[in-house]
Amino acid sequence: MLFIISIIVVALLGAFAFFLKKTGHEPVQKTPVKPIDSECCGAHAVCEKNRILATQDKPVYYDDEELDVFVSRSGEDYTDTEIKMIEDVFYTLKESDVAGWLCSLQLRNIKLPQYIKDEALLIVSERRG
Repeated sequence: MLFIISIIVVALLGAFAFFLKKTGHEPVQKTPVKPIDSECCGAHAVCEKNRILATQDKPVYYDDEELDVFVSRSGEDYTDTEIKMIEDVFYTLKESDVAGWLCSLQLRNIKLPQYIKDEALLIVSERRG
């Protein structure tokens, strides 16, 4: 009995695949994800679109001058107190300011802890869509 059910399932799958090919409908395939440059804040399209920093060579500050102490530090080297300091700035930003803030940090050579960067990029990608 199990053998007969297996043959029927295989036949149905084959017929479905043949139907898709004949009608020109191919199964949807995911587009490959482009790797993100490690130096990229991920918000360049938003920065250029909004002209936040396109004509400036100096960073725009978002009431976050205290973060300048983190210039040239790795995102993995922060203490809990330092992470709290960055979180205080990040969680007080308006969503519309996140892309500009990321660009500003990049100009200032300040790297974020990975989970904050991930959250910020999620906000930016949601605002794009």
